[in-house]
Order: sequence, then structure tokens, then C-alpha cells
Amino acid sequence: MPSPVDTAPLTEPIPVSSGPQPWSQTLVSLSVPNFRLFTVSNVIAMTATWMQRIAQDWLVLELTGSVAAVGITVAMQFAPMLFFGLFGGVIVDRYSKRMLLMLTQSVAAGLSLALTILTLTDAVQVWQVWVIAFLVGLVTVVDNPTRQVFVNEIVGPRYLRNAITINSSVFQLGGLIGPAVSGALIVAVGAGWSFGINTVACLVTVIALSRLKASTLHRAPPAPRRSGQLREGIRYVASKPTIFWPIVMLGFLSVFSLNMPVLLAAYASDVYDVGAGGYGLFNTLVAIGAFVGALASTRRGSIRLRTVISCGGVWAVIQATSGLMPTELLFAVVLVATGVANQFFFTAGNPLVQMSSNVRVRGRVMSVWVLVLLGGQAIGGPLMGWIVESFGPHVGMLVSGLVPATAAVVIAIILARRHQLRLVLRLPRRRRR
Repeated sequence: MPSPVDTAPLTEPIPVSSGPQPWSQTLVSLSVPNFRLFTVSNVIAMTATWMQRIAQDWLVLELTGSVAAVGITVAMQFAPMLFFGLFGGVIVDRYSKRMLLMLTQSVAAGLSLALTILTLTDAVQVWQVWVIAFLVGLVTVVDNPTRQVFVNEIVGPRYLRNAITINSSVFQLGGLIGPAVSGALIVAVGAGWSFGINTVACLVTVIALSRLKASTLHRAPPAPRRSGQLREGIRYVASKPTIFWPIVMLGFLSVFSLNMPVLLAAYASDVYDVGAGGYGLFNTLVAIGAFVGALASTRRGSIRLRTVISCGGVWAVIQATSGLMPTELLFAVVLVATGVANQFFFTAGNPLVQMSSNVRVRGRVMSVWVLVLLGGQAIGGPLMGWIVESFGPHVGMLVSGLVPATAAVVIAIILARRHQLRLVLRLPRRRRR
């Protein structure tokens, strides 16, 4: 008997155009009123989230003086996704996306408030930061895939690609503003106020979600309760190359390349001695490049699997190059280029995975994407922290790029062999080979 996924409507094909999209269509999905409100709240939420992350990492570095302890903090925040992420996808497919987001943001507000009180009263200890980071990670298990899939319900299929790209731009805009503001606050008044701002931002998100017009949402039918849904989602991911290989590439990037906070903390404290302000500035430079890359990606005419793998490889090579820069200025320039390449990968990979998946299993598919994205950082945080402390920041940065770059080459060779691609040479007076 076929599963419900097999009998569901076919996946909607990805639209392909012969050239780049016009600039007038760059923000077309914002013509949807619900998406405008959701995007405004997301700008606030993502800025505050980045503020909390930067403040949290720097607080741990101040409390312990250890880059490895910062890596443990990253691991604690992302470990829940590694262990429970697939179950989050099942929950997303079963329940109202708006209700889930309101619940997760309310819990996140409470956790940020607890961290605010502990920090402002000078009672905070590193184990408390780790516990709260782990609980925030549990919230993320449901919140992150829900946020990914909810965009489908807000804008519908017509503007989905554009909406995904704008969502990515919003995340990077938060990464542009948040680290700079958080770095200034840490220097001026300490880390506690960054946590307090995130508390307020979570509550603003809850209010914005409650104000969305329910009648205009494109709601997907909930998946019925039955056994085997988790295995069904995994089999679906493994059976589609346009989903499977981007996730494999993401796995290498998330373990090695996405642990920039660990690497940049080491560069700020040990290489250039620029303190919390410099740490925030380094993160801001990456976000500047990412924001530019996300906006430039809105004009992409088509998305192909080879584009995703190529973008991942280029990102990895550029990041490895930053470890060879002899001066702080050149290092800063390459950080911006890293951010641009980062977004070219995500704004190709995320839409390709979403639009290649059936709507009835999309929550589970995106939970695998988020599991690899965040779970990989849970593994990579301590790993990169150990590499940095054992061999130095420059070696750590080189490893963070060279391993994923090698993976991109191997994946490209596998895909070429599977599709029996051959190089055709046109030689004079000889037969074509």
C-alpha cells in the first residue's frame, strides 16, 4: 500500500528563467501584508538573537578564558537539534505552524529573561550559561523548522523563492546590526543588556504572530498521527538527489565552516588583541558580506544542484584563504567575501531543498536540513575549539575551509560519474572524443 507521501500531489517544479530577475522583483514577496509584518518582526528578532549569541560567547570567554569553553557553549546550544531534530519535523507537520512559533518564542523569552537576571546581578556562572544554551537548543528543535515551513503558508508557492531569499537577507541583516550593537553594549555596560533586549524581541515576535490575518494563510493539511513518519521522511530525503546532496554538502560546511564565532573569538583575543569590540566587528563584517550576497541572490534566474555544490566549494576556499592573510585589514576584506559566498550557498540550497520536497513531508525534510545545519555546529564547536587551542587560530581557519572544499570536489566527481558526464574535445582533423 503506498504511503501518503507517495499519493500526495507531485512536487511543484522549480521555475527556470533564461536570465536574472529584474530589480523590480527583488522584494516582490513583501507585497503580501502578512509577510511584511512577519519580516519586520523577524528583523527585530534576528538582530536580538545575534546580540544574545555574541554576548553569550564573549561572557563564557570572560568567565573561563578558554576558547574551548566557547566551543562547548556552541555545542550545548546545538546538541538538542542533533539528537531530537527529526522529531521536531514530525511535530511541525502535525500542528499549526503559527501556534508552534508563538509557543517557542514565549519559552525563549523566559530563558533570555533568566540569563538577563543572572548576568545583571553578577550571579552568573558558566554552567548556568551552558544549561540555558541547552534549553534554548531544545526550543530551536521545533522553532527553526517551523519558521522555515511557515513561510510557505504566508506567501504561497508563487512568491516562495523570493520569500526564502528575503528571510535569509533578514537573518544576515540581524547579523549585521546585532554583533555591532552587542559589542558596544558589552564594552559599555556588560553582556546582560543584550540578553534583556532579546527577551523583549521574543515577546514582540509573539505579538506580531498573533496579528497575522489567518484567512489569507495558505495552510497545508496536517499530517495524521501514525507510525513510521520519521523513517518515511528520512527515506524521502535519501531518494531525491536535489535534497540529499545539498544536505550532505551542508553537513561538511556546518561542522567546519559555520563555527566562525569560535574562530573569530580566537582571532580577536589571541591574534589581533582587539577585545569584545573587535569580535563584534569581525562578525559584522561577515554579516555585511552575507547581506550583500543575499540581496544579489534575489536576481538568480535558476537553481540547479551543481550551483549549490559549486557555491559551497567556493565559500570553503575563500574561508580557508582568510587563514593565510598577513594583516588585519586583508583578513577583514576576506571575511566580507566569506559572507557573500556563504549566502550564495544558502540562497541556492535552501530553496532547492524546499521546492524539491512534497508539501506533506516538507516539515520533516526541513527538520533534516536544520538538524544538519545546527547539529553539525554542535559537533564542530568543540572540535574547532580543540584545533584552535592545540594548533592555533590560523590552522583552525585553514581546516575550516579545506575540508569542505575537498568534500565539494568529491561530491562533484560522484555526481559527474552518476550522470555519465563526459568532456567533449574538438580537435582539428580528429574524431570527437
